[in-house]
Amino acid sequence: MKVALLISLRMSLTVFLLFLLLIPGVVAQDGWAVNYNSKSVCTLKGSALSMECTYTPPSNHSVQKAFWTKELVTSGSEPPDLSDDPEYRGRVQYLGDEHRDCSLRFKNVTETDQSKYYFIFITNQPGGKYQGAGGVDLSVTDLQVEVPERVIAGDNVTLTCKTTCSLTVRPTFTWYRNGSSLSSSTDQLHLQPVSSDNKDRYHCAVLGQNSPEVTLNVRYGPKRVSVSISPSGEILEGWSVTLTCSSDANPPVQNYTWFNGTSIVGKGETYTMKKISSVDSGEYKCRSSNEHGEKFSEAVTLNVLYPPRNVRATSIRAPDSKSETLTCSSDANPPVQNYNWFKEGGSSPVGSGHSYMALQSGSYYCVAQNEHGSQKSAAVTVKVNPNNILVVVTGVVVGLGVVVAGAVFFYCRHVRKSKQQHLARVGDLDY
Repeated sequence: MKVALLISLRMSLTVFLLFLLLIPGVVAQDGWAVNYNSKSVCTLKGSALSMECTYTPPSNHSVQKAFWTKELVTSGSEPPDLSDDPEYRGRVQYLGDEHRDCSLRFKNVTETDQSKYYFIFITNQPGGKYQGAGGVDLSVTDLQVEVPERVIAGDNVTLTCKTTCSLTVRPTFTWYRNGSSLSSSTDQLHLQPVSSDNKDRYHCAVLGQNSPEVTLNVRYGPKRVSVSISPSGEILEGWSVTLTCSSDANPPVQNYTWFNGTSIVGKGETYTMKKISSVDSGEYKCRSSNEHGEKFSEAVTLNVLYPPRNVRATSIRAPDSKSETLTCSSDANPPVQNYNWFKEGGSSPVGSGHSYMALQSGSYYCVAQNEHGSQKSAAVTVKVNPNNILVVVTGVVVGLGVVVAGAVFFYCRHVRKSKQQHLARVGDLDY
């Protein structure tokens, strides 16, 4: 009976020890035990963290030293105390005691702190050294804002505050836009809808630690499309002229098409006419396009200026006319400002204006001029009968005589009438 009871007690103890070994974080051996509350912990770079654990020494042992280390004991030597390591000095604090609590506190965690840590205690008995197997894995992470890979203007967008491991302490998130806090307190920030002009800066924060700022790379079709002309100002025929199309788009405009009126005249961001002529005058516009749309610019007017050309003198004789009228025509931009008439063989003009009445026979030509130059017409020959000239001159003289005589007659009549009226008024006064 005693033997059976002894066997039963031994089996119960064995089952109990096996049960302890099956509990996560519990390492027990002949009365020695270490229990890590968590086998792995995750924290943010720069934050503080506590590794919590409990331990149990044998009943007849008194703990002389308890500490944490990064080394697994494989021999009889004593591993280094973490608190004595220069890299940890002042940043770790043993919170435990010499009876049960073996918690460790980290401050200002760095990326190099990522490692496995073990608790060890030493008693006053020979061979009284015990290390908790398994240890605690410390993972160190930072915050990153995850932005959708592709954002198009008008989309609803969700930003996510992410870590590379799951934080041990359940965090409260804070979101910021351009440095000002927002109302969202979860790991996600919802934006709806986003504009193509969105240049805001976003970041998240947890436990006083901030993520890097991010901006949205919003994609959109062309907008604010415009055309510039170089050189600016007046354009003269023969010059080299370049039109440039500007636009705002993301991704940048991939295709530019140039129009003169409704006709396509070129491709590319610029359109150059190396030796422009008057036929190139007109209204130009560009069409900008990318994968998200297209847009036309407002039309710009290209007005090519040039000096007179195709200058011609024509002769017109009316059936009852005793002279010939010469008319000068030309093509110019701006229109001709001055016409001068010359008789071949002479150096001075004989007349000016768009038309000229030739009273003498001879060859005449006109010179048309604007601010950009002048051109001479071919000469035209005029034949005038001298007798016709005499008749014209006589008629002019006679006509002038009649006009003068009429004027004298009416003047004398007016004077006589005025005298009569004066005498009549004087007689009335005498009476």
